[in-house]
Amino acid sequence: MTALSAAKPNLLGLDRKAMRAFFEQIGEKPYRADQLLKWIHAVGVTDFSHMTNLSKPLRDALTHLAEITLPEVIYEKAAADGTYKWLLRLYDGNCIETVFIPEKTRGTLCISSQVGCILNCDFCSTGKQGFNRNLSTAEIISQLWVAVRKLSENGGKHDHIVTNVVMMGMGEPLLNVPNVVPALNLMLDDFAYGLSKRRVTVSTSGVIPAIYQLREETDVALAVSLHAPNDELRNKLVPLNKKYPLKELMAACRDYFKDDRRRSVTMEYVMLKGVNDQPEHARQLVKLLSDVKAKMNLIPFNPFPHTDYERSDDATIARFQHILMEADINTTVRRTRGDDIDAACGQLVGQVKDKTRRHQRYLNDAAKKVIGESV
Repeated sequence: MTALSAAKPNLLGLDRKAMRAFFEQIGEKPYRADQLLKWIHAVGVTDFSHMTNLSKPLRDALTHLAEITLPEVIYEKAAADGTYKWLLRLYDGNCIETVFIPEKTRGTLCISSQVGCILNCDFCSTGKQGFNRNLSTAEIISQLWVAVRKLSENGGKHDHIVTNVVMMGMGEPLLNVPNVVPALNLMLDDFAYGLSKRRVTVSTSGVIPAIYQLREETDVALAVSLHAPNDELRNKLVPLNKKYPLKELMAACRDYFKDDRRRSVTMEYVMLKGVNDQPEHARQLVKLLSDVKAKMNLIPFNPFPHTDYERSDDATIARFQHILMEADINTTVRRTRGDDIDAACGQLVGQVKDKTRRHQRYLNDAAKKVIGESV
């Protein structure tokens, strides 16, 4: 058995390919990888000594050669509507948030991919917290590991089982592809969580090269944080649009499922009062999506401290939806969930050691505005 020279690998973050490579490196048969995946992810065992179908010499060796390390759950709270939120502390003191949304026919886990977010979208509380770093594969998949175990402790009822995963938490997943893809592999792997490719969704603000890369490496569902029907408005709401404008983004969306015409890209659209919610915006969306196989998800804005934006009223959202539906665009309105525990869309903030100093600038600007208004 070969000893590893580097620091102990965290086996929690190895997908099947990487796990097999690990066992080959230490002189073991590749099938040991399948056994480890089952123990760690399907059964939830993190102590090598309890993995009874492994020989004792191998269990002892794994204790010296590797580790299975999870973040610390420092906060857990349930909303009035049954939504759960967990705050997880990472090894470096940063904290991330993960949210579970139970429904009658499914349970959706919203997973983070970065500590904070680099993109600074104008309407998103997460973006105002600044950015520290990418999450490792182990830190990404640990959120699913923790949720599955915590929900099981709460009874594991049919509406408290993770059936869907959305990469819509803190951060931009497609700016962390090397760590996100192995985590997706684990979600789909029958030896781990065995989720359907249609029930795992990666959301992006439009990192176009990475959309094409994701298409080549996996076939999970894709959601695009659109939020505006034209470049001028989207440049303000989603600054990434200045680098990857709508024409290029729509081309990438057309190509993503070009080999499977039954599937469509989900377009996420936060409804901001008087900003992007008028009939003219809906008509521009109809034109924008005329040759893209897409479905629309309208999201009522979730307010956060110091923001200037307000939520569109129900009548405005219904009118907007009607225009899209009349154009044969499948359009749903997302029900706001978990806003009483700040677990709703755009409200996840965690505890970020902000390297960008964006959070402090945001607070300074807010303070100047308050002082100016009081004079």
